[in-house]
Amino acid sequence: MQFNKVIGQQAIKKRLTEAVSQNRVSHALLFSGPEGVGKLAMAIAYAQYINCTNRTDSDSCGVCSSCKKMNKLIHPDLHFVFPVVKTPKLKEPVSDNYIGEWRKKVLDNPYFNLNGWYSSIDVANAQGKIFVHESSEIIRKLNLKTFESEYKVMVIWMAERMNMQCANKLLKMIEEPPPKTLMVLVTEAEEQILPTIRSRTQLIKFTGIDNESLATALSTMPESVGKNIQGLVHQAKGNFITALDMLSPDEEKIFCFEQFTALMRLCYKRDWPQLFDWVESLAAIGRERQKTFLLYCMKMVRENFVKNLNRPDIVYLNEKEKAFSDKFSPFINERNVFLFSEEFEKAFRDISQNGYGRLVFLDLSLKISKFIKA
Repeated sequence: MQFNKVIGQQAIKKRLTEAVSQNRVSHALLFSGPEGVGKLAMAIAYAQYINCTNRTDSDSCGVCSSCKKMNKLIHPDLHFVFPVVKTPKLKEPVSDNYIGEWRKKVLDNPYFNLNGWYSSIDVANAQGKIFVHESSEIIRKLNLKTFESEYKVMVIWMAERMNMQCANKLLKMIEEPPPKTLMVLVTEAEEQILPTIRSRTQLIKFTGIDNESLATALSTMPESVGKNIQGLVHQAKGNFITALDMLSPDEEKIFCFEQFTALMRLCYKRDWPQLFDWVESLAAIGRERQKTFLLYCMKMVRENFVKNLNRPDIVYLNEKEKAFSDKFSPFINERNVFLFSEEFEKAFRDISQNGYGRLVFLDLSLKISKFIKA
């Protein structure tokens, strides 16, 4: 991937290319920022740039042997680490067990979030992590000599998902790496990474994609024909993943919307038999999917409360969500908005800590049945 394929983020591109031209390449970088702003895409573009044999001042050539392999994510000096799940067949999983699925996902579109990755693999009821066994693989790979290029590059995506043992084992490697080694840690929650690791990396902060770059990227897509591009840009708030969801909602977004609307309607009617069936259906899906749904609920509570305050300029809803919220928003008001938020946050925390799904969603639905008429 070349820098020109990364949407916006011109200041960061300039900073990275200047570091290479001035021979000030840091051995460990921490790309931190919200989802959908291009951190993973930038990490891959930087890996390609630093090992390109015919790079310019602003980008890799895209045609040399190194670039061709980087473009296909098969370069022997490019390594990836990302969250994986344990299965009956994989008791000690590492990223290489899922590298085929990973390459396909990234090559399809490098702008995806954690749930998008989990949808590509069978997570079932497990929660994805970067387990302790991964640290041995990272250390082994980085201690090898480079095969073809000047630098070995290790991209650790969602680095905050490293468990404590894995993170502690990597401290010495990050502090004293082998020569010509580059580690790029990509995170959406830098505060969850060990302070001792953060202090050993050079932090690069990503912000939302600028509106002009986001509009240009969206306008080139076939799905954008006849769409209000500026409206999509406003609602996306610099997040390309959100913009894609607005343009063409994926199955997960549709699922969350349908479950949220069903929950609210059943709670309002206090249709207990149907509500108990809803609880059973939610309890049956995987934990990561349950967490995604609860995050979506928190977002919808916020949007409906703001909409109820008559502030359309800061409401971010797609067409179907807006149509539902036109009638629903009066039920989210100053008397109950904090109650809603607290219960969804509590449910999210309980599910994250392996709480029993049926009890969590039953308790949540009973509380909502009470709040919705407050």
